[in-house]
Amino acid sequence: MAAKCPVCLAWRVTATEFCNRVRRGDVVYGGWVSIPHPLSARALAAAGLDYLVIDLQHGGAVESDLPVLTAAIRLAGAAPIGRIRFAHTADIGRSLDLGCEGVIVPNVESAEQARAVVSACRYPPEGHRSAGGVLAVEDPLCFVMVESTTAVAELPATLAIPGIDGIYVGPRDLSLSLGCALDPHDPVLRPELEKIWAECAAAGKPAGVHAMDGATARLYRENGCRMVTVTADIPTLNRGVAGELAAARAGVSA
Repeated sequence: MAAKCPVCLAWRVTATEFCNRVRRGDVVYGGWVSIPHPLSARALAAAGLDYLVIDLQHGGAVESDLPVLTAAIRLAGAAPIGRIRFAHTADIGRSLDLGCEGVIVPNVESAEQARAVVSACRYPPEGHRSAGGVLAVEDPLCFVMVESTTAVAELPATLAIPGIDGIYVGPRDLSLSLGCALDPHDPVLRPELEKIWAECAAAGKPAGVHAMDGATARLYRENGCRMVTVTADIPTLNRGVAGELAAARAGVSA
């Protein structure tokens, strides 16, 4: 029998520890990767984040980027998570086979869709995931996104599905669905967010949420969110450059 690689065993143990933290409701802080380069991903992770989400839906990364990105993130001490393109077995399976320790699945509108997502994440007999991924973890995180009024209405049924580890809120798309401002204090958006938080708390499953700055992330965390994305690479880069440029130009007349 071939000896098991000690490096592979070590990172699988670390992946299991992170997944367990999320499932038991620990607060974890993360970032968002749209630039598909290991240097920028590692720089974000090295700032002390618990996880980094590789955005395969709206970012620049494709499946072939995943092995090097997930390795860079893991070496910097964070867990790589894939925000996949769509709730499809192939998208979910490839992300998990290529090193992601969990998936955040967008466009899940019903409990029926959520059940299919769980099945794609789990090996038989619990699901229909195919074995064989060299970089695959055994029991990855399975989060589905709530981004519409339809998804909110389905939330109690979705949370009751075994294998759904938590809900990840996309405030921008939810605000578009509601026809309101992207503002956690908005009188239309806020009650919907509170409803989601309450449903997750009642089900004993963590709520995750997308925030682009620390102040908003803190607000969400104080309201019970447990998987909190605090920054993303492109907005952080833009803000940093704009701030330094403003400081350099200070006192110079137009």
